[in-house]
Amino acid sequence: MCLGIPGELVAAADEHPDLAVVDVGGVRRRINVGLLADEDLKLGDWVLVHVGFALSKISQAEAQAVLGYLEGLGQDYDDELDALRGSDIT
Repeated sequence: MCLGIPGELVAAADEHPDLAVVDVGGVRRRINVGLLADEDLKLGDWVLVHVGFALSKISQAEAQAVLGYLEGLGQDYDDELDALRGSDIT
């Protein structure tokens, strides 16, 4: 199953303006934020992440609601976090 997972922007990737670091369930990964260039993203913002790309900016309340739902999926959510741990777009 492929899921869009909320991630919090925790660092910029200064070497490439389209990359940023997000924290998703304790896993930190670089993602491409280029699709959201017009969103004025800043540290602490939440984005919906899918296959290494930020697809949309979301509110913290929406992120927490989605994370609560995803955690309830159990193994599917754990599998998605494992896939995220094994990926990196450096």
